[in-house]
Amino acid sequence: MDATPPGWPEAVRPPGAPDWERTAVAWLFDLVPPDYRAHEVLRRYPVLLARFARDHVAAGLEAARAGWRTVRVELADHLPPDAMEAAMTAYEREGARLAAASRGVEVVAGALRGERWVPRL
Repeated sequence: MDATPPGWPEAVRPPGAPDWERTAVAWLFDLVPPDYRAHEVLRRYPVLLARFARDHVAAGLEAARAGWRTVRVELADHLPPDAMEAAMTAYEREGARLAAASRGVEVVAGALRGERWVPRL
């Protein structure tokens, strides 16, 4: 069984393991809007699904970063300080989750394209 690179999602079995592609597809579908499941082409071609997931996660990450930068200015007069701090924390957590998902999508997409990661000594 192949080793997995840093950032490999826990929910995806390692490349070469039984059903690893099925777990990759399930994980990728969890990253995109539910309506994407209606597109047969995404089920049929996991590498295309990975592309859609990459784009969707990147857009979400940019939105989280933009929200973090602007929420204080836009809502300072409408939220109490504790809600503002909770909003900042939520944006930070979401940004970290999406950044990790982005790394995961890249390594899974590479594996779906047949790339194999070899650890360096």
